[in-house]
Amino acid sequence: MVTPEAKIIDGHTRLGVAAGDHAAIVWPLLCGMAKAKYYLLTCDPLSGAEAERIGLVSLCVPDDDLDAKALEVATKLANGAQQAIRWTKLSLNNWLRQAGPTFDASAALEMLGFTGPEAAEGLASHREKRKPKFV
Repeated sequence: MVTPEAKIIDGHTRLGVAAGDHAAIVWPLLCGMAKAKYYLLTCDPLSGAEAERIGLVSLCVPDDDLDAKALEVATKLANGAQQAIRWTKLSLNNWLRQAGPTFDASAALEMLGFTGPEAAEGLASHREKRKPKFV
């Protein structure tokens, strides 16, 4: 749950490393491969409203309503059939479990990237508040 003004960005490639671990499996699952590739490769920020539109988040509510809506959803879940909710969540999470090889490969590539010159330049450019100069 986000507000329309929320700013969401995955900056892996801006820092010179692969968008690994959760990004490689969750973004395509939620918003589709085309949008996932666009945002993960370009590091373009997206608003909370856009994140809801493409399916990256479940709800986008006005800032003043965020806490109340979060409490409303939490209360609804807490008052629901707990076993049915748990088992539904367990079943749905099989989509994530099936992506285990993708997760492992992307995490390894992300870690490998941290050892190279692109990560050093990406971090330096972030610290110096400038655009990176990747060779």
